[in-house]
Amino acid sequence: MWIDGDFERDGAVCVRELVDPELLSLAETAIDAVVADPSPLALRASADDDGVFFEDFCNWDRVPALERFIRRCAGSEVAADLLAARDLRLYHDHILVKEAATNQRTPWHQDQPYYNVDGRQGISMWLPVDPVPRESSLEIVPGSHLGPWYVPRSFLDHDARWFPEGTLEELPDYDRQPPARVLGWALEPGDAVFFHFAAVHGAAGSTERRRVLSIRYIGDDMRFTPRPWRTSPPFDGLDDELAPGAPFAGPRFPSL
Repeated sequence: MWIDGDFERDGAVCVRELVDPELLSLAETAIDAVVADPSPLALRASADDDGVFFEDFCNWDRVPALERFIRRCAGSEVAADLLAARDLRLYHDHILVKEAATNQRTPWHQDQPYYNVDGRQGISMWLPVDPVPRESSLEIVPGSHLGPWYVPRSFLDHDARWFPEGTLEELPDYDRQPPARVLGWALEPGDAVFFHFAAVHGAAGSTERRRVLSIRYIGDDMRFTPRPWRTSPPFDGLDDELAPGAPFAGPRFPSL
């Protein structure tokens, strides 16, 4: 295992050979189990000329292979080191599958404005179980994790369903005028990208099938921030379990 990049400066790094073949097989089993039996949070988008995109959230406590992978994977150690976190917890899991010939781009966005968390110690591991060429890989705008937050919008209709219009800055139109610098890596199965919750990122379509297991980790300074809207993903009933400003605790967010 070795790290390519500077997380503090750029908000993202690539970790080569993070996962060995045995653990990678467990990740593949977990992804395929979720695709075969999705949760109520799953989304499957398709078009006649644009392939299929599938995603699902928060399945670790119902899919045994997924929980075993999360608890055994060295991703939690890498995440804790990158965040300088003493206590690292699981925030949620996210399965993303782009079938072959899915041309739809994942739009540029930040993750944290969609969430019910506040703080700086939030990081995602993006682990593909299929080879990913550079042109189909995750891309990050380096340094964007340092701020500001941009208005989160729905991917399908571009509505501001979370923060009201005008309360946050608008994301630059990177499709029309690309960033001066973009980070991205060709990835082999077992490699992973780690990126900050506030880092602006996106991804192109894929000519081949691309299955990804993404794990979101949170550190010591992350606090529960109730929202007056349904977050993505939602955590139904969490308002009854945690007070505003409380650290994340309890069985929903196990310590890793």
